Amino acid sequence: MLLAVFGVALVFIGAFFMFLRPPLLPEDMRFIGVSLEQLQAALPRMASWLLRVFQVLGGYAAASGILTVTIAATSFRRHERMAFVSVLAAGVASIGWMAVVNFIIGSDFRWALLAVAVLWAASVCIFVVELRQAAARAGGTG
Repeated sequence: MLLAVFGVALVFIGAFFMFLRPPLLPEDMRFIGVSLEQLQAALPRMASWLLRVFQVLGGYAAASGILTVTIAATSFRRHERMAFVSVLAAGVASIGWMAVVNFIIGSDFRWALLAVAVLWAASVCIFVVELRQAAARAGGTG
């Protein structure tokens, strides 16, 4: 269930990037170290290009969320090991790395992204606990 909540959060993150995120946030300008006016004067098409890049990123995040909800409702729920490996690898490569990078750059969204990453990590931990409990009930060592 927690993995499905994480998947829904990814869909919302994707929607934010697709429909609401401006091409440049105040935190982006702080990190770059120039004003928006300076950037627009030097690279007038940068903002329109970034808008498209973030829309594509949002589509991928939303798609990842949809797939995560599907996995949560099927193979992850059945405690299939391949689902665990897939969710672990995908989480590290996606929300795990996104949270790390947002801390590195001092993003205003770093704590919110960490909370989403904690949802993912908790779902992975619960999977392991449930798998061990099932093994113990079946007479295995877990």
